[in-house]
Amino acid sequence: MDALLYLVPGVMITGCVFAAVQVIRRALRTSRAWTHGLTAEGRCLHTYLKTSGGHDTNVRSTLHHVYEFTTREGERFRFDEIGGDSTVVAGDHVVVRYLAERPQWATALRPAQGRLILGTGVLVAFMGVVAVGCVLFAVSAHSAF
Repeated sequence: MDALLYLVPGVMITGCVFAAVQVIRRALRTSRAWTHGLTAEGRCLHTYLKTSGGHDTNVRSTLHHVYEFTTREGERFRFDEIGGDSTVVAGDHVVVRYLAERPQWATALRPAQGRLILGTGVLVAFMGVVAVGCVLFAVSAHSAF
């Protein structure tokens, strides 16, 4: 039983650290594509909404775009991106930014460094608060038992 008091917070902390690393990696990739990436003309192939929740909870919808572009080397890539401009619909042409060595990490988001930093900071701070809460729980459970 005592092991669960350490195992559950340990797993949660590991999940928080993993999520924070993934958020930071995604932000760095996007930032590099904006600052050092190549540009290509892309086309929106499809848009769709993913919804979650319902019944007794709030419904949340997330807008996705599916884009296609051709690199300077002539390779064609498709990618799915969350949070693009809601006025972009299927058939619209967009500017795609990508790194020559990793075209699969392309983005059609408009450069917004401040927004990217703020969003990443908020998510990492939230993960940090959850991790600290898990540590405090484990310490208090240890001292109580």
